[in-house]
Amino acid sequence: MTPIAPLIEAFLRETLAGQRGASRHTQDSYAASFQLLFVFAAERLKVRPSELTLEQLDAGLVSAFLEHLEDARKNAAVTRNVRLAAIKSFFHFLEYRQPAALEQIRRVLAIPFKKTNQRLVPYLLKDELQAVLDAPDPATRDGIRDRAILHLAVCAGLRASELTGLKIEDIDLPSMSIRVLGKGRRERTLPLWKTTATALRAWLAVRGRVPAPEVFVNTRGEPLTRWGFAYLLKQHVSTAAGHKPSLKKKRVSPHVLRHTCAMIVLQATGDIRKVSLWLGHATLTSTEVYTRGDPTEKLDAMEAIVPPHLRRGTFQPTDKLIALLKRAS
Repeated sequence: MTPIAPLIEAFLRETLAGQRGASRHTQDSYAASFQLLFVFAAERLKVRPSELTLEQLDAGLVSAFLEHLEDARKNAAVTRNVRLAAIKSFFHFLEYRQPAALEQIRRVLAIPFKKTNQRLVPYLLKDELQAVLDAPDPATRDGIRDRAILHLAVCAGLRASELTGLKIEDIDLPSMSIRVLGKGRRERTLPLWKTTATALRAWLAVRGRVPAPEVFVNTRGEPLTRWGFAYLLKQHVSTAAGHKPSLKKKRVSPHVLRHTCAMIVLQATGDIRKVSLWLGHATLTSTEVYTRGDPTEKLDAMEAIVPPHLRRGTFQPTDKLIALLKRAS
């Protein structure tokens, strides 16, 4: 029997971080997927997670885990596919480390991804966005911080990991711009709106000297986490919903703010390439989803089209006498 613990440690530390150079966010995502898998397997097999073996993680158990994600944890198919992608990546790694288990590995790799619906991206309308941005109390230190982080999230369209990972050295207030290390270790420089720069200056003025190099820190002076940002966003959306009831029907996550930024840039420029550069997408394929969600794109298309003519004619109602005779015949 082959213990799974040394194998997963070698995959995460040596291969994922060392050889592939995966970002911290990717490493965290993979680790979270395996944590869920191993806890599920341990409960199912009645053993401790550290006692699990490779032979126990067969295709049947992995398939049961994926069903558990959807049925018990109510995860969407997209999340299921993310977890499966991490598992498959690990089993690809095992192909060269454990040739004796090749048949078991291939069966796991054969598990298909689930098809997902291509839904429209969720985003906030102008008045909804303003209500959220106005929710933090600027008379408190946390309120000043939250106002700055919300404005920056919308202005720059940052991913949650990019936002919480932003460092003091990445900000250039004289030029009103920031440097972002994005997905795939791609760097980009983004300009700031005047309101965003003002909010950021106000936060830096009260942030104080803390050991953490990150811009946004909690009350203990520690870097704000992605989960911490999601929590404070939820609180402010709840406050904003009191002024804008339509927010009660929307699930506003950090990524929804990124979508909102994309729609603002698209409607302002009408150029999907500029949206792609702003968000840090590797290809336009990832950006095309916003054209489906922007109604102004359809309106522009309608105005550019010459519709076909309708055949002219005047409606003549049926004579009552003739109609009576037709029913009688």
